[in-house]
Amino acid sequence: MHHIRPMTKDAVLSAFGGESMAHMRYLIFSGIAEKEGFPNVARLFKAIAYAEQVHATNHYNVLKDYKEDAKVSAGTPIGPGSTSHNLELAIEGEEYEVKEMYPVYMELARSQGVDQAERSFKWAYEAEKIHAELYRKAKESVDAGKDFKIEGKVWICPVCGHTYVGEVPPERCPVCGAPKDRYVGF
Repeated sequence: MHHIRPMTKDAVLSAFGGESMAHMRYLIFSGIAEKEGFPNVARLFKAIAYAEQVHATNHYNVLKDYKEDAKVSAGTPIGPGSTSHNLELAIEGEEYEVKEMYPVYMELARSQGVDQAERSFKWAYEAEKIHAELYRKAKESVDAGKDFKIEGKVWICPVCGHTYVGEVPPERCPVCGAPKDRYVGF
């Protein structure tokens, strides 16, 4: 039985909680975007919700040697509203993960020698940078009264959550190396 040191375990739990809530939040936002007549923004939210599910799954799997009930403490931007407002919340959440949370968590896992946690955090970190950028562009479109333009599909790597917009996914995932045919298109 391999137990992770307490600080890293707390970080993994917190990241699991945060990604789980992001997944739900984005599905809720997708429904709102759909109602407001932004089908592509709805699709973007749905795709990224799936990426966050991949991250939550990876984080959860780091904890597979435990059999206990754990309290999870994780932040979440609240106060859903219009699609423009929801994109604002989404950008806020992603930027927090990119600037504050994951850099600290990666460092912590590295210093405590928990490779699986470090990799799980790194994969999420790489995807969240892309998510923040896509949400920023989507918000510009919505604020101009237009749907977000998506050429092709939003592709998600089911292994690490890498997110790519285009006609076809990359030959290999640039983050984890998964082959092109593994990508899920939205």
